[in-house]
Amino acid sequence: MHPLVYLEDGDGVTVGRTDTDSYAILPPDGAQLVRWLAEGATPAEAAERYLRRYGESVDIGDMVGALRELGFTRDADERVAAPPPIRWQRLGRAMFSPVAWLCYAALVAWACAVLVRSPERVPEASDLIFSDYYSVVNVTLLLVVIPLIAFHESFHALAGRRLGIRSTVSLSHRFYFLVVETALDGLVTVPRRRRYLPILAGMLADVLALATLVLLADALWGAGAEPSFAAQVCLGIAFATFTRLLWQFFFYIRTDIYVLITTVVGCVDLHGAAMRVLRNRFWRLLRRRHRLVDESTLHPTDRRIARWYAWLVLVGYALSVATTVFALAPVFIEMVAGSVDRFLDSGDADPLRLLDSVVFLGLTAVQFVLPARIALRERAARRASRLEHVIA
Repeated sequence: MHPLVYLEDGDGVTVGRTDTDSYAILPPDGAQLVRWLAEGATPAEAAERYLRRYGESVDIGDMVGALRELGFTRDADERVAAPPPIRWQRLGRAMFSPVAWLCYAALVAWACAVLVRSPERVPEASDLIFSDYYSVVNVTLLLVVIPLIAFHESFHALAGRRLGIRSTVSLSHRFYFLVVETALDGLVTVPRRRRYLPILAGMLADVLALATLVLLADALWGAGAEPSFAAQVCLGIAFATFTRLLWQFFFYIRTDIYVLITTVVGCVDLHGAAMRVLRNRFWRLLRRRHRLVDESTLHPTDRRIARWYAWLVLVGYALSVATTVFALAPVFIEMVAGSVDRFLDSGDADPLRLLDSVVFLGLTAVQFVLPARIALRERAARRASRLEHVIA
């Protein structure tokens, strides 16, 4: 067996390898069986001990096969795995030290004082249109949002690495949103109360970025009542940051708040369970019971909460669609139509405006095509995984 970690959490025990981030949640008796095997007992000896302690027999062959699939076992000539060193661990500890928290509190308090003193500094949606050229707005937001997203994800990673947990960053999608994810699978090996900071660290980064942008806008405001161009750009970026912070509360698309909720209540895969429950309700409504999937294999907590959480997921998706159709789509259609009209209007021959339309329409197409491509790639990967499972 490779070196394993064990964490008792509620009614289950998390067992896994920190070097590969492969984990499983087992009942206490199953975890004890794994401990015996890891301590050097043969499968026959471990099964005999299990029978003596729990009064029941165990299919030790299936158990060993499951451990092999998880990568917990090793061949006789295979080296014992050693966890790789965790980089940036000291930086993570410094970023969340008492001194750092005092600095964060002072920065946010300063920004709040500015907003109270000068309400016109409060970011608004109109601040997003800081130029008559759509592509300038689009490119500026894109160039600034990417570092801000990296800042958000780096806080997740550093908060985890201070605990000795590895992290990986990947590009994915939620519904029709393009998202960047930081995977901290090793969080399952630390006590639940220590998981909250790594989960919420990204939102802390957004708050700090929002406060900094407000202070920059105040410093660049100028002498007049109206903001300077630089100040309006800062306010526009601040409003975009605020909407991204607000987006975290759309928990039905598995945001940071969703991870926090599932951690607090002790769920394993609440979203997956909710989607399975919704599909079963749909097939029951159509009286096609042969399409129903087994819900008994779900984690007990997931199954219990998914019965009412599934309705929240459905309502949440409906609200997202309604918001897009009635709030975002009209503005988006107006901007696209305005860009296309520049090509159709023979009287508008301004090369800069035509170039602006080309860049804006190109960026818009990319923002639609990229999430769709990622979704298709993930779907193909899931199909390949299912095919491999059937062949095995």
